[in-house]
Order: sequence, then structure tokens, then C-alpha cells
Amino acid sequence: MVLLSACSSVAPPQPNPEIEPIRFLLSFDDGPSASTSSNPTAQILDTLMNNPVQPEIKALFFVQTRAAAAGGSVQGQALLQRQQREGHLLGFHTATPGHANHRFLSPAALEQSLKDGVSDLTAISGIAPRLVRPPFWNYDERTFEAYQAHGLRLLLTDLSANDGKTWGINGSLRRRSNLRDQLARAAQQINVGALPAVDGVIPVVVTFHDLNPYTARHMQEYLQILMDVAEDVGLATDKQPFYDNRDALQRAALRRALGDPQQYARLPGLWNWIWN
Repeated sequence: MVLLSACSSVAPPQPNPEIEPIRFLLSFDDGPSASTSSNPTAQILDTLMNNPVQPEIKALFFVQTRAAAAGGSVQGQALLQRQQREGHLLGFHTATPGHANHRFLSPAALEQSLKDGVSDLTAISGIAPRLVRPPFWNYDERTFEAYQAHGLRLLLTDLSANDGKTWGINGSLRRRSNLRDQLARAAQQINVGALPAVDGVIPVVVTFHDLNPYTARHMQEYLQILMDVAEDVGLATDKQPFYDNRDALQRAALRRALGDPQQYARLPGLWNWIWN
């Protein structure tokens, strides 16, 4: 006789009612895209504005203001204006002709890059940027102090789609499990009170790359995946699970910014192994 038994699934853990709900703080690196057809940055902006998960999401874009394949192009300049106009927050990434590692720039070159980037973004938004994310996630005490001298706070991330490779095979078959694993690690910090609440929610920083066509095509799916994996790991999301206001977004990002360059911070993917 063959005995058949139904497979039983394990119920996800229940959220702790004494812990504030989370809200995902979406950030994007390396853009805006200079592409003249199927522009991935434009596609992402369209999805953030119109999607069934939460319409009119506001995100933080760490931009390259002078790179030929990004903000230095006609298309890139128009997209920077669109990002500002649609209520997103602009942060500094680079103001060099390419995606230069700040640690490898001379003091004079780094200083000029920071001056140029702050000037470029101030011209667009009317106020100086407050946030920076270093290229390749690489920084040291020298670059950290240079950022602070220009009023810039360094923001890292809790979750990364690991989508920085934007050419060739640039998709991910593990996008759901990857984000779940990272959020489970963040949940451990949340459960012991290591991540702060801001305006009644706990900001969880998520990073994508808006130059990646695969990311652009799957942005709506990524939004739903974030909702799903929050439930999987037992984290309650706020009734507005993503930021919808630029000022609130900036307050949260500034609160999560790194305060000490000597403080250990886990970096995404291989970068953690390379730099840490």
C-alpha cells in the first residue's frame, strides 16, 4: 500500500506588533540613461508613477551628472529635470566623465568632482543635494570627510538587486530569493532595534540600477516581490509601503546615512568581499 501525504507549507512568521512597520526606500544608481530608445530610466519612472502596488512612488536617484552615457547627455539632462519635476530626490554619485572610483581620484580631482556635482544638482533642484553614494560602494576616511565638507551624507543599502551589470546577460533568476535573504538579514536587525524608525516607520533601503534594461522591464515585479518577501520574513509593511513624499524620503535617508567611516557596514554582493 502506498501512503500519500499532502505537502504542508510552513506558515510565515507573524509580525511583532510592538515593532513599527517598514517602508521601502527605493534608490537607483548610475543613471539617468542616455538611451534614445526604450530608455530604462524613463521606463522605471513610468512604473513608479503607475503600478498596481502603490502609484506615485518617490525614489532616490544617485545620478551621474556629467557622464556621457548618463546625465551628460541630452536625454540624461531631460530625465534629471523629469525626476525633479515628478517629486523624486536627487543624490550625488559622480560628476566625472565616467564612473570614476572616488578613492582613486587625487584630492584635487575629487574636490572638483564634488563641486561640479553639487553645482549641477543645485541648478536642477534649487537646493544643494544632501546625499551621496560612492561609485563601486567604495569609500575611506578621506573621501568620507570630503563628502561631509560639501554637506553630503553617505547612504549605503540594506537590500540590493545586484543588477549593476547592465550589458550582456543582465537579469537574475534569483531575484526573489536574493531579496528575501537580504531582507531576512535586515529583519534580524529590526527585531533587536538596530534600525531606527523615522516618522513612525522603519526605512529599509533598497538599491537598483536604472541603467539596467532588465530591471526596467521587471520593475513592477520587483515592487511586488518586496511586498511578498516582507510577509515571508515576518515584517509588517506600512499602509504606504513605499515613500510617496520627497521630504519624508530625505528625512529617512538622512537618518539612515552612515555616521562614521570606520563603522563596519555590509556592502552588496562581491563588493563586501572586495572592500571589507
